[in-house]
Amino acid sequence: MKVALIGVGQAGGNVTERLARFDANMGYGAVQGALAVNSAETDLQSLEFVDTQLIGADRVNGHGVGADNELGTEVMQSDIQQILDGLDGRVTSEAEAIFVVAGLGGGTGSGGAPVLVHHLQQIYDIPVYALGVLPGRNEGALYQANAGRSLKTLLREADSTLLIDNDAWHEQGESVEGAFETINEKIAKRVGLLFASGEAVEGVGESVVDSSEVINTLRAGGVAALGYATEIASEDSSENITTAMTVSRQALLTGTSLPEATTADSALLVVAGRPDAIPRKGVEKARHWLEDETGSMQVRGGDFPLDSDRLGALVLLGGAERSDRVQAFMDRAREATDEAESESTDHADRLTDDRLENLF
Repeated sequence: MKVALIGVGQAGGNVTERLARFDANMGYGAVQGALAVNSAETDLQSLEFVDTQLIGADRVNGHGVGADNELGTEVMQSDIQQILDGLDGRVTSEAEAIFVVAGLGGGTGSGGAPVLVHHLQQIYDIPVYALGVLPGRNEGALYQANAGRSLKTLLREADSTLLIDNDAWHEQGESVEGAFETINEKIAKRVGLLFASGEAVEGVGESVVDSSEVINTLRAGGVAALGYATEIASEDSSENITTAMTVSRQALLTGTSLPEATTADSALLVVAGRPDAIPRKGVEKARHWLEDETGSMQVRGGDFPLDSDRLGALVLLGGAERSDRVQAFMDRAREATDEAESESTDHADRLTDDRLENLF
C-alpha cells in the first residue's frame, strides 16, 4: 500500500520518521513521501530522515504551543496553505492513501491534525486517514481532555482513525523516555508491515494481500486498531496450522494497539512468513475464528511473503469504536473536562457527545 505520511507535532514527527526509516531499510517502497510539521523548531531539528516544516512562527516564535490544543488548531488553520503548498511532489500520483500522524494528548498534534485532515479531504480523492497515539492513563487530565476533543474531531473528519494506546505496546517498568522509544519502534514495525502489504516482498504467496484489502477494511470508518504477534515457524507448513491460530489469537486478544478492542465492523488477517511455511488450512481456520470473535462477516485474509524463520499475524480492525477501551477513554476525557459522564448507551451518541466539544 503506497502512502504519503504527514507527522504533526512532536510525537507525530517522531513516529513518521520511524515509519519512513523502517520502510526504507526494509526496501518495501510503501512510503512515497514523508513530512513532519511542528510549531516547535527544536523538535524538528532532531529529525533527520524526513522533510520538515515549521508553522506558527508569527504566533509562538518556534517555541511550540505547549499543551494548548486550541492554539494548535489556530496555528494550523493560519498556516494551512503553506503546508498544502509544501506537499507538492510529496503526495505523488502513486500514493493510495494519506496518513496524518499525531500524538493526541499534546498541543500541535492534537489541535492541528484534525484541521490538516479536513483540508486534505477537500483536495485529494484518495482516502485520508489519521494515525493517533492516545495518552496513557498516567499522563494527566489535560492530556486526556486534549485527546478526547482531538479524537472526536478526527472521527468526524478522517476516513478512518487508527488508534495506538500508549499503554498497549511498552514494557512494564520502563522509563518514560524508554517507553516512548519502545512504542515508536513497535508502531514502525507493525504499521510499516501493514503499509508493505502488496508491495515488494520476498517470494510469492498463494493469496497475497494488496492495498485494496486494507482500504476496504478501513472503509467502515470510525476507529481502527492493529494487532500483531509472531512465533517460531516449523519448516513444514502442515505443522504450522496450530501456530497460525496461536499468533492470530495473540494478535487480537493480547497484541492489539487498543487493549480489549475485539468487536469490529470489518477485519483483515494477514499471515506473514515464508510462503512454504504458511499453512492454507491454518489461515482459513484463523479467519473463521476472527469472524466469530469480532462479530463481523466482513473478514478478509491473505498472505504476506516474508523471508523469516517466524510466522506472524497482523490483524486490522475497522469500525472498532464499540470496544470497551475506546468508551473508557472517552469517559475519562469527559471527566477530565469536568463534564458529567454520558448516560447514553448508544455507542455512536457517546462518540459525538456535545459535552466534548469539537476543536473546530
